[in-house]
Amino acid sequence: MLADRRVLVVLDNAATVGQVRPLLPGSAHSLVLVTSRSRLSGLAVRDGARRLTLGVLPEPEAVALLRAVTAGYRPADDEGQLAELARLCARLPLALRIAAERAASHPHLRLDDLIADLRDESSLWDALSTGDDEEAEAIRTVFAWSYRALPEPAARLFRLLGLHPGPELGLRAAAALAGTTSISRSRQLLDSLVGAHLLEQTAPDRYQFHDLLRAYAIDQAQHEEPPAEREAALRRVLEWYLHTADGAQSWINPAEDRVPLTPASEVITPLTFPDYDAAVDWAEREHDNLLQAVRTAADAGHDRLAWQLAAVLWNAQFPSASGMSWPSAGHIGLKAAERLGDRAAQGALHTYLGMAHTRLNRLADSLECHENALTIRRDLGDRLGEARSLNLIGLNHLRTRRLDSAAHHFEQAIAAFQDQDATHWAATALSNLATTHYRAGRLPETITAIDQALAAHRALSDQRGEGNILRVLSEVQREQGDVEASLLSAQAALDIALSLRNLRLEGFWLLTLGAAQQASGQYAEALTSYQRSATLHRRLADRGREALAWQGVGEVYRCLGRPVEAADFHRQAASAHRDLGDAWHQAQALALDGLASAVENSEEARRHWAQAMTLLADFSDPRSAAARETIEHKLTEAG
Repeated sequence: MLADRRVLVVLDNAATVGQVRPLLPGSAHSLVLVTSRSRLSGLAVRDGARRLTLGVLPEPEAVALLRAVTAGYRPADDEGQLAELARLCARLPLALRIAAERAASHPHLRLDDLIADLRDESSLWDALSTGDDEEAEAIRTVFAWSYRALPEPAARLFRLLGLHPGPELGLRAAAALAGTTSISRSRQLLDSLVGAHLLEQTAPDRYQFHDLLRAYAIDQAQHEEPPAEREAALRRVLEWYLHTADGAQSWINPAEDRVPLTPASEVITPLTFPDYDAAVDWAEREHDNLLQAVRTAADAGHDRLAWQLAAVLWNAQFPSASGMSWPSAGHIGLKAAERLGDRAAQGALHTYLGMAHTRLNRLADSLECHENALTIRRDLGDRLGEARSLNLIGLNHLRTRRLDSAAHHFEQAIAAFQDQDATHWAATALSNLATTHYRAGRLPETITAIDQALAAHRALSDQRGEGNILRVLSEVQREQGDVEASLLSAQAALDIALSLRNLRLEGFWLLTLGAAQQASGQYAEALTSYQRSATLHRRLADRGREALAWQGVGEVYRCLGRPVEAADFHRQAASAHRDLGDAWHQAQALALDGLASAVENSEEARRHWAQAMTLLADFSDPRSAAARETIEHKLTEAG
């Protein structure tokens, strides 16, 4: 987006270097300004950032800010008194703003009396920061000043908001913390906190703490709320998140098992969702809070809530969540289930962790998790769970190109699903079997499985399953020379991904659309599809499929008669596949690199083809045999 533009990018209130790096432009034409309460030393060391330590406002500017906020609300105040008020606020903008709002709301009170009040509050909070400098003292003083002016119901809600798992929250989560079903009353109390500048409203019914104010609220809760009240409030909000996420799952992943939950407390009202989009919107908005809720539950000793939240969150993630976010919550949930000795919960979390590892190309870790889950489910006599584990182990073998083993696991899973009348999962495993036959180059078996799976998914109104099998159908149609049909199937699959707002499916299925576009000579469109796929997979942290997208870009450039650029992309792809231990796709990238290099350097082409032959030696399926034969022919032609 920024490659050919001159743009000032402002990244405000960054917490870590990791938040900043993905947003740095790739060219030297733009400037990035980062603000942070941390030093972010890594940016200076590795990224060439110039650090500017920002001090407090100069006194004239601090006084000007006080005048701007109080203008129209008070008679003109004495310059010296405003300077004294600014000094008590350590000339920090947040403290100045709160103090000025307090002054504006008391227009008939003399400013020196307000200053005296502010001095008296300075001992009310002594735990905001680790330092004891003037800035920390000023912040403590001003926050306490505003807090003590609150009516008790608003002050209580302020304290309880400090117990919320994250810094941003919605109206209904606040009501759960307060233990009230009156949404209008909760909104009134939140509005009073916003008016006192102790809370910021970021959107309709959405609120956010400044990080220092959140620390203050936590401290007040610890000192002023009885332990039993804190415990009850925390449990209420965690249960609210759990039950609301369970409701979201019924739209986002309806085929997945639901976690058995005890009924929600009468004083909390979980959200319900009218449709898929509403559930996805909520899941995306609350994703960070849900992740933090898992950790908060475990830290508070609520092990049952911790594993339930982790499990429900896996199935209620918004469809385009990064693969990097959930595994830490999954591990916390698994440890909680182990402490409880809950074998069924352990089996579920091993399953979800296995799926999460697959998304990140951690295939050995994935296989270990699925084998652990299979053992647990067999011990428990869970035939449906056993079939799911067999299917997922098959997918692991498919990704590592152990195709005969993958097919065997899928066939076992299909039989077990059919025995359990689990028609959705039987259709899913059948689609996986079709993919396996296609990868092996067994087209007749592929077509038979496609026909059966497509009919089953359509009968079940399973859009996601239908899109996945349309992807396989498009690949077969392209290989058989029916390019128009291949384009239609791939576009139909992509339309489903877009309707589901699922970037993971969109990125994967764009690879198939790009291949069909390339086969039809639509090279510009193919480049767009591959580049979009690469961008999405990078965002999702799927290096393997990102490399497949670059491989496709290289093929298009070769078709366009641009062999140097083609070779660059193929080498980039081959390097990524090598790092991931994916010998098959590394061989494919090297073979394509050989075709691109042969135009200008036949010796280099022969070297790449020889490497590819070595990598393909361990694969015995028909497609691998055909690939070896093609490369041998090229080596013979090259002499």
